[in-house]
Amino acid sequence: MTTDDYHDHAGRFGEEHVGESRKEEMVGAVFGEVAQAYDVMNDLMSAGIHRLWKREMVTLLARDLSCGHIIDVAGGTGDVAFALARRGFRVDVVDINRAMIDVSRSRRPAGIPSGLLAFVCGRAEALPYGDRSLDGCTNAFGIRNVTHIDQALAEAFRVLRPGGRFLCLEFGRPARPIAGLYHRASRTVIPRLGALVAGSAGSYRYLVESIARFPDQYRFAAMVREAGFSHVATRNLSGGIAALTTAWRL
Repeated sequence: MTTDDYHDHAGRFGEEHVGESRKEEMVGAVFGEVAQAYDVMNDLMSAGIHRLWKREMVTLLARDLSCGHIIDVAGGTGDVAFALARRGFRVDVVDINRAMIDVSRSRRPAGIPSGLLAFVCGRAEALPYGDRSLDGCTNAFGIRNVTHIDQALAEAFRVLRPGGRFLCLEFGRPARPIAGLYHRASRTVIPRLGALVAGSAGSYRYLVESIARFPDQYRFAAMVREAGFSHVATRNLSGGIAALTTAWRL
C-alpha cells in the first residue's frame, strides 16, 4: 500500500470522501447503531460460516501458544475473546465503540473465571498497553474500519513480546467464479438485510463498500511484513471470501 493509498483509505467512508477527521466518528456511529443486531446480521450474511472462520483463528492461536495474555482488538461483541478465554487465555476485548463493549460485557458467558476476561474501550491506533507486554493480538473483521491501518499494525507489533503471535481475520478477494456472484449478492442482499434486521441499510452499505475497498489478502500480508512482523502467512477461507493472516513478532 503506497502513501497515497494510506491517505485515500484514511479519508474514505466506504465510497465517500469524508476526510480523516470525520471518518472515525462516522464509523463509530455505524457500529453504535448496529451493535445490538450485530451477531444476528453476521450469521445471516455468512450463513453462520463466520463462526467457523473465527474457530480456525482461535485454534491456530491455541496451537502456537499454550497460555498468556491476549488482546482481541476491535473485539466487538466478544465471540473471539470468549472462545479464547474458554481455552484458558487471559483476554481483553478492546474496542473503540462503547456500545460494542457494553454488548460484549452483557453477553459474557457463565463459567469463565472473572480474571480471564476484561473489557477495554481503546483505539487500535493507540493501544493502552506497554511495549512488549502481551503474548498475542487478534483482530477479526475490524482492521479495515480503522482510519490508519499502518498505525494499527505498528501498535500490534509494539505491544507484543518477542515470540508474540498476531492473527488477523478479514474479508479477502474470492477467486473466480465465486467473485462475481459474491460481489453482486453483497451489494444488493446485505443492505436489504441490514434494513430489515438492524433497521439500517446505510450502515451495511458502508460495510459492503469498506470490504470492496480494503486491500486484497496478499497486499495486506505485505503490509503486515512492513510493520515488522516475521513468518507472515495467508490462509484463504471459503475460496478467499475471507483470509486469515498470521505472523510472529521475533
